[in-house]
Amino acid sequence: MPERARRLAAIMFTDLVGYSSITSLDEEKALKLLGEHRQILQSVFEKYEGRVVKTMGDGFLVEFASAVEAVNCAVQAQTQIRNLNEDRRQDHKILVRIGIHVGDIVHSNGDILGDAVNVASRLQPLAEAGGICLTRQAVDQIERKVNYKIVKLGARELKNIRYPVELYKVEVPTGLSQSGESALDPRRIAILPFANLSSDPNDRYFADGMTEELISTVSRIGELSVISRTSVMRYKDTTMPIGDIGRELSAGSLLEGSVRKAGNKVRITTQLIDAKNDKHLWAQSYDRDLTDIFAIQGDIAGQVAQALRVKLLSTEKAALEKIPTRNSESYTLYLKGRYLWNERTQDGVRKAMRYFQEAIRLDPSFALAYSGLADCCQIQLDRGWASFREAGSLALEFARKAVKLDDDLAEAHASLGLVLHFQWDFAGAENELKQAISLKPNYAMAYLWYSILLGELGRNEERFENSKRAFELDPYSSIVSQGFGIGCLQLGRYKEAIAQFERTLEIDPDFASAHFWKAWTHERAGEMEQAIVEAKKAVETGRIGNNTPKMGLASMYLRAGQREPAIKLLEEIESESTDGNYRSPTHVAIVKFELGESDEAFRWLEQAYQEHDGFLLYFSEYPWWAEFRKGPRWLEMERKIGLSKGQQRPVSEKPA
Repeated sequence: MPERARRLAAIMFTDLVGYSSITSLDEEKALKLLGEHRQILQSVFEKYEGRVVKTMGDGFLVEFASAVEAVNCAVQAQTQIRNLNEDRRQDHKILVRIGIHVGDIVHSNGDILGDAVNVASRLQPLAEAGGICLTRQAVDQIERKVNYKIVKLGARELKNIRYPVELYKVEVPTGLSQSGESALDPRRIAILPFANLSSDPNDRYFADGMTEELISTVSRIGELSVISRTSVMRYKDTTMPIGDIGRELSAGSLLEGSVRKAGNKVRITTQLIDAKNDKHLWAQSYDRDLTDIFAIQGDIAGQVAQALRVKLLSTEKAALEKIPTRNSESYTLYLKGRYLWNERTQDGVRKAMRYFQEAIRLDPSFALAYSGLADCCQIQLDRGWASFREAGSLALEFARKAVKLDDDLAEAHASLGLVLHFQWDFAGAENELKQAISLKPNYAMAYLWYSILLGELGRNEERFENSKRAFELDPYSSIVSQGFGIGCLQLGRYKEAIAQFERTLEIDPDFASAHFWKAWTHERAGEMEQAIVEAKKAVETGRIGNNTPKMGLASMYLRAGQREPAIKLLEEIESESTDGNYRSPTHVAIVKFELGESDEAFRWLEQAYQEHDGFLLYFSEYPWWAEFRKGPRWLEMERKIGLSKGQQRPVSEKPA
């Protein structure tokens, strides 16, 4: 074809989902998956006469003469990949996104150029993992020429594209014989809350603690996908049929049981059930001393693996046999502490700290109790219940002690990663969180905390993948559900983000934070009326992190041109009693910026830096404050925080 020749073509972009994240955890595995993915796609491109223009790391740019051939090729590729994934564990599956657009292109030096290529390049991030996204132009070309179901997604604003683009998705056929129930993976397991049969109702903490520790123990088995604690606790005391629970959690196997504690004796009964047909796969009863509790947990995990035909690695066997403490009283105190910590109330966290401290007094080598103390300090910082000066150094001390006592403890590495993140040691935080995920591939909170860190480093594609993985492991946690919504928001996937925040509010209608994030999503989509409504709900529902909702509402008022109510809210933020909680200078700075008072805003930001205010990291990340993060003063602030490493921060742009 002559140089600079122009022609109409179908342009396809592909992307291997989560490749950067996989590479950071296991480079050898990432390269293997990349090679398999390339082999499959290249063979299918050839079959449908697609010309590979170039490879781009983990993706392809492909040109087709026909949109029909391009779509048939995409469907065939996703079908072959799906078939390959059927017998693979979750972390070894290949997931690809594909985007297709039709338009004029120009050939130049073996490459293709033009607006059509720019549009096509923005599509594949908007496709689901394993999905295909099309533009209106592509759909027009294939109408009545293919038998696939095409679903309208609506018009979207794409970065650096001057006009809204109408998008569609192709529903890849799954086969007529496949039903929702048959798709349940038996290796995706939910450990339901153990019933408390003890005569003393105050022992309910022990049954809940046993459930949580079993989840933690079984989570060490890499070939199993284990639903996290928050999502299973909603089934406590439920009469819902096993099959319905399995379908709700997309879990093929359910473990249930009961605990009866009497002094230092414990009786535990448990059974593993196939959720699809309510068939018992394994059952066992244990009558032991409390000192044998870890051996019981390890045995249950081993029996589950055997029943589900999972071959344990030697490292996994060693982890199951490990005994965290030989002091039964210390362990009992630890369970009480975790029970209270899970309530996430200010008073509950304070009481939890006392139990963890007493557990350490009885066993100074108990790493889990130190990890618990670090988590308590960190939640106090995050919620504004303590300043960095009060809790920052303690959190670091406790987390480092936990890792020193047990370097194989995933919880300890995750706690240290979270602490280092808010100490502004971003490289150290990433190393610790990756280590936690490596030690426990089913640890939802480690994925969530890692996703937050990735967002602040400007790596939003990786953030999305890690927040999604956390959500898969803990679908009924409001914190995790919200985190996945923020991951969608950061990529400009506003409809998906709003749907996710609505799901979060279904889980917890009083979760003010979800209204806050939903407000900013509407703001990004140019829907200011809805943004103000949601921001008001955040203020009315409750306080998050000390005045965060009021700061958000003030910002919305100012962006809508309503200056008076914003100034009133700022006065409240500056003068309101904190009741001993920490007041964030960053919140004041943000409203000052919105009012156009930049010098005053930077004065407050400097105070935030001096106080090591955690909210300063949030200000550094989110796109709606990007206009204030310009010039030498902010660049110097980024340098001091440790964020100025030359990385480009992807910004989800607001529609004009």
